[in-house]
Amino acid sequence: MRLLIVSNRLPINLEQEGENIHIKNTVGGLATGLNAYLNSKQNTLFNKKDCLWIGWPGSFIDETLQKKTTEKMIKEYNYHPVFLSEEEINHFYKGFCNQTIWPLFHYFPDRTLYENTFWNEYKNVNNKFLAAIESIIREDDIIWIQDYHLFLLPNLIRQKHPLASIGFFLHIPFPSYEIFSLLSNSWRKEILTGLLGADVIGFHTYDYVQNFMRCVLRILGHENSMNKILLENRLVKTDCFPMNIDFDVFFNAPTQQPTINYIKDTITILSVDRLDYTKGIIQKLKGFDLFLMKHPFYKEKVTLTLIIVPSRSDIQANIDLKVEIEKTVHRINTEYGTPSWMPVCYSYKQLEFNELVNLYSNSPIALITSLRDGMNLVAKEYIASKKDKKGVLILSEMAGASNELLEAIIINPYNTEEISEAIYNSLQVSEEEQINRNTIMQDRLRRYDVTKWVDDNLNTIQLVRNEISYLQTKVFNEEHRLLFLSNFLRAKNRIFLLDYDGTLVPFAKRPELAKPGKDLLENIKTISEFPNTKIVILTGRDRHSIENWFKDFNIDFAAEHGIWIKEMANTWQLMKPLGNSWKIKIRPVLEKYREQLPGSFIEEKEYALVWHYRIANPEQSQKKCKELIQELINITSNSDIQIMEGIKALEIRNAGINKGTAAMHWLSQKEHDFIVAIGDDITDEDLFKVVPNDSFSIKVGIKKTEAQYTLTDTSHVSSLLRDICKTIQNKQ
Repeated sequence: MRLLIVSNRLPINLEQEGENIHIKNTVGGLATGLNAYLNSKQNTLFNKKDCLWIGWPGSFIDETLQKKTTEKMIKEYNYHPVFLSEEEINHFYKGFCNQTIWPLFHYFPDRTLYENTFWNEYKNVNNKFLAAIESIIREDDIIWIQDYHLFLLPNLIRQKHPLASIGFFLHIPFPSYEIFSLLSNSWRKEILTGLLGADVIGFHTYDYVQNFMRCVLRILGHENSMNKILLENRLVKTDCFPMNIDFDVFFNAPTQQPTINYIKDTITILSVDRLDYTKGIIQKLKGFDLFLMKHPFYKEKVTLTLIIVPSRSDIQANIDLKVEIEKTVHRINTEYGTPSWMPVCYSYKQLEFNELVNLYSNSPIALITSLRDGMNLVAKEYIASKKDKKGVLILSEMAGASNELLEAIIINPYNTEEISEAIYNSLQVSEEEQINRNTIMQDRLRRYDVTKWVDDNLNTIQLVRNEISYLQTKVFNEEHRLLFLSNFLRAKNRIFLLDYDGTLVPFAKRPELAKPGKDLLENIKTISEFPNTKIVILTGRDRHSIENWFKDFNIDFAAEHGIWIKEMANTWQLMKPLGNSWKIKIRPVLEKYREQLPGSFIEEKEYALVWHYRIANPEQSQKKCKELIQELINITSNSDIQIMEGIKALEIRNAGINKGTAAMHWLSQKEHDFIVAIGDDITDEDLFKVVPNDSFSIKVGIKKTEAQYTLTDTSHVSSLLRDICKTIQNKQ
């Protein structure tokens, strides 16, 4: 088993010098985390030679040197490069990734560009990554895809390799439905469909998980349960895996007095950010400005050490931001500075690891004001570097890390007053309180470090694949089909117990629209007229509509989930005496919810009421359905009334009768040596429980079930019925 890491960038920098290629490793982020994991004793899944990395090498390499470069990278690093042209980088990375996805997912819709050229290149590059994977993939590989550059890749792989083990992790926020839906309808559907190609989709926080599932529900109509999204033939697990750091590396790093922007006689407030408008750097400076104005006592006693790390410096938004930062720093220093003190010590540079740890260790306060951040590892690195456990972290509530570092001073980064007061309050925190808070945060970071983060992601992918594999063992395959048809011909007495909606026909917007088509009627007629073969349709529908659709057919019926039964030559009979006076009390409740949920409606049967919400707003439907169930439970708790959740419907009916008890009416009449039971929802589980173990019980939909087999959808049921008819015709 191998691990294939797929990311936009490989953790290296390439430099071309004539005919020579120089490779230099980069540090930080995912690369550091994965190396820590592969070297960890906790890792029992992979060793380094079984870990392959696929991504862009970060430079434009002459085509004549690409083959040689690839061979060198594979041999020395196990890296598999995806070479991109300058045009592809401009439209894919600088365009769609950084001018569409990045601003929108960080809640800056006013900075978002919607260019078809960008989108088309994004799709093209995702397909180039697919081609790279295609050249090396093996059946037992785990493919772990990283971040927003490759949203489409999971489903592209899934289409080529249906049984592949695929994980995806998003390192930035996933926005709310209201923000995400600003993308064009086709783009957002393709992005969500692309992500749902993965077995496991990981996010930093539970809020992002909820946002994603809400978008999937609202846009694609896929419901979820316990963080699992059920698709037609498999399931997708979504979960929260907050990324962490290699705690021991920071905690045990040797420290000394920093040489960068450190004024010994003042209290240092440390700020380390990439150059990006999402980091709230201007808001930070305005908050510090307000602090100096409101608390003049601290002039010449406090210094803001502002470290800006270059990032995407060729993007105009970042160029403009750098200019604004420098103007603001100059203004503050001019207004408050003295010959011996600058309020803001500003540096624009990439820091080496030792420089960074020294700053963390020697700074009494860290100030992080992200306007929106997937996680923000700087906050965690600062806490981990505090060997003496002294120091105060001021942290934006908009950073994912705020969900874990609860003992920090949490602020709203848009509120400069709050930033100012947080700085003042941080100066008042006693050493004892600092140690108490940081001890708790350090223990939390130590327990769930980066190796545990990787481990949780990969183990969850394996667990989901195991669950999917179990479900797929029940899939009705070619071998089962041949056995089924062979047993059908040999049998002396055959019975088919068939559900209707979602089994023989797809669901319709309204029940009356789901009429049987010509092919279904012909297939049912052919099978029912074959000697010693009985068909029983067991349905939740009312008796009149189901009988009308199959008028003059040689079949039997059980309507309203078995309350009414009808054998071919007889009239309809009640399975047991029932009353329906309870409807007077229940109907007004359903009417109330019908009014509250546009698109929902009530279907009335003789001994049941059904509240349908198939065409209503799916998110609101889930909420209202839960509320209605609770209200109905309170009303019916002391009565013989049953509340049944169906597919996009809630049915209230008399208790004590179900499809299982109805089926026994026919199964007890004679001995059958060929029994078929097919259904799609929870009401059919009662049927599957009563048929003998050697029956062909089939669930429509790949879900956990009492049935022996599963078929994907109604089209596969139709195909099976056609196969039976062909077998009958060949026999005759």
